[in-house]
Amino acid sequence: MKSVIFIAPPAAGKGTHSKRLESLGYMHISTGDMLREEIKKDTPLGKEIENIISKGNLVSDELVHGLIRNCLTNIKMPFILDGYPRTLSQAEMLDNLFQELGITNYEVIYLDINLEEAMKRALGRLSCSCGETYNIYDDKFKPQKEGICDKCGRVLVKRSDDNEESFKVRFESFITNTKPIKEYYERKNKLHCIEAMQENEKITERIKEILND
Repeated sequence: MKSVIFIAPPAAGKGTHSKRLESLGYMHISTGDMLREEIKKDTPLGKEIENIISKGNLVSDELVHGLIRNCLTNIKMPFILDGYPRTLSQAEMLDNLFQELGITNYEVIYLDINLEEAMKRALGRLSCSCGETYNIYDDKFKPQKEGICDKCGRVLVKRSDDNEESFKVRFESFITNTKPIKEYYERKNKLHCIEAMQENEKITERIKEILND
């Protein structure tokens, strides 16, 4: 199967569909996870990253790109690239890296969702430290016991930035910043847009069609 770059607004379901692909043998590469793991290892690089983040600054393109390079250089399986690229310059840097490593068998999938639906998902979202996620506004994804994880029994928590005001800012910022990236991959005939407000099973089947084509 082809590798995939996932691009999606907040609450579009990128995490859900990444997990589904992981079960098919994909390696999930999350830039956020890589940064947190480097901090956890307490390496000199991790300390540098922690210092940058603690000051409210963004980690540089070069630093993130270096982590991506290290990961892709040693990978032999199809991968999901999650959270990168976020800017046009990052997309161009990634394209150069793909050329260097001979990576051509990939597609870019954009999960399309409107603000109203995304906000409904976000404001009802609860998560557990074990990785499970729930939504109090969707009967299919409600926990069996209010506020408690079905899988491990831990207390569920709500993200501090899942409120209406901050979510609107995050969503609209994402849409603005992502437009040049979508246009870039569209010119390369790599972009596939999927309506993210349909049933997850239908989305999964469409993703499989794209990656198996």
